[in-house]
Amino acid sequence: MKNAESIKQTVKEKYSQIALEQGGCCGDTASCGCAEEISFIGEDYEQLEGYNSEADLGLGCGLPTQYAHIKAGDTVLDLGSGAGNDCFVARSLTGEQGRVIGVDMAEPMIELARQNAAKLGYTNMEFRLGEIEDLPLDDDSVDVVVSNCVLNLVPDKPKAFAETFRVLRPGGHFSISDVVVQGELPQNIKEKAELYVGCVAGAIDKDTYLEMVKASGFTEVQVQKLRKIELPEEVLAHFLDEAEIAQSKEVGIFSMTLYGKKPEQQNCCEPDCCG
Repeated sequence: MKNAESIKQTVKEKYSQIALEQGGCCGDTASCGCAEEISFIGEDYEQLEGYNSEADLGLGCGLPTQYAHIKAGDTVLDLGSGAGNDCFVARSLTGEQGRVIGVDMAEPMIELARQNAAKLGYTNMEFRLGEIEDLPLDDDSVDVVVSNCVLNLVPDKPKAFAETFRVLRPGGHFSISDVVVQGELPQNIKEKAELYVGCVAGAIDKDTYLEMVKASGFTEVQVQKLRKIELPEEVLAHFLDEAEIAQSKEVGIFSMTLYGKKPEQQNCCEPDCCG
């Protein structure tokens, strides 16, 4: 089984490759986790205000900004911002008086997002190189966190949620679209690096995911949307043999958009609260 650092490096390399190709396929889809091959798990952005086709690489699995309750003037953080797709939609909601920050660990993605923002002359949007488990942001510094099909790629998910909690202001909230399963993915599928890039193999059980979020301190946790993902056999055939395909079909795979809120104030029993 691949260790956490190996998985992260694989994801970083593959997403960097996609960015360098500017969303174009890279030939052998079985070896590159091509965006076109996995775009069937996403949803259509074109009807959303702020949509920028140059920033849409087809790597998402939901529309988290649609459910994020972003208000004018908010500071919004996008985890795993890629080429900036969700950031541009978020900016249309937060307005010129707000601020949008994207964080991604792939430097080519950061450069591509910055280029896309520069073309539009946006000055209240920035993209920072960093990892979700160690966010380059101050405590209590953002109002809303969004993320689209990224957290399931992070090996240390509890740390990712802890960092999300840390950077949110008290009373702030997140809206995250992610891939989850009902049932356990076979170990051999989990170990397929290409499927990590395809946002499937890193998925965990839905109930485990919800409990993990609650354990991080979030309240009012609720599923905003749940949509079953049907994995076409022609896509699975790039990665799995017939027996493995049969195993995968025994597991329900879903796109889940989830809401959670950071409490307005700490519980008085917690350290640093009572003095």
